[in-house]
Amino acid sequence: MADKNTTTTAEQPDVIIRAKGFWDKFSKPIIYAGSAVILLVGGWYAYKNFIVLPKEKKASEMIFSAESLFDKMATTGFNKDSVNLVLNGGNNNGTAITGILKVISQYEGTPAGNRAKYIAGASYLHIQEFDKAIKYLKEFDGNGADQVQSKAYILLGHAYAEKKNTDEALNYYKKAATVNPKDESITSVGLLMAASYAQATGKNKDAIDLYKELKDKFPANPSVTSGDVEKHLASLGVFE
Repeated sequence: MADKNTTTTAEQPDVIIRAKGFWDKFSKPIIYAGSAVILLVGGWYAYKNFIVLPKEKKASEMIFSAESLFDKMATTGFNKDSVNLVLNGGNNNGTAITGILKVISQYEGTPAGNRAKYIAGASYLHIQEFDKAIKYLKEFDGNGADQVQSKAYILLGHAYAEKKNTDEALNYYKKAATVNPKDESITSVGLLMAASYAQATGKNKDAIDLYKELKDKFPANPSVTSGDVEKHLASLGVFE
């Protein structure tokens, strides 16, 4: 596949002459530089195929059991024993589980290690260790997975709300609605959560603005179609 940075131009004769002179003068340095690039590319290829990919494979294998248990809890409910297994590892009905924290420690730079940070943050949130939840959720990078990133911001909002840091909590709820403004499902949830939290904490101007934004941008949202947003606005003295 052609290099995206390669361009072709129609050279004028004097430009060709100057280019030839440049080549005559600097041919050896350019050749050496080109050789160095080839070696670097070859080195990256080797690094990627013999170090990065095997490392990610090992990380994915290591995280599998803990990730599966976390996914199950997300559906059936969280409990302290299962969360402890996810975080620290152990034996779950005959299945050996490697803890998420070990995955982070050994494979932090891999995609699996990054996912582990999200799982760790969510798990600590459920056992009310809010500072640890904040630490790992802040370190998590959605890398373009917008819905997951928005959820991480919502969880950060929850953690700060539990710590009674209302400004940071509202900031992260709002942030959840900005990751992908076109994603109606998660963006509207972020707006509703931010509006509800702002109203609950007496930040009425923020609440009004957020409810209006939700109503204007996402008219199909159930809270809008059911009339709940109108009721909230009315309770804040806004009648439309």
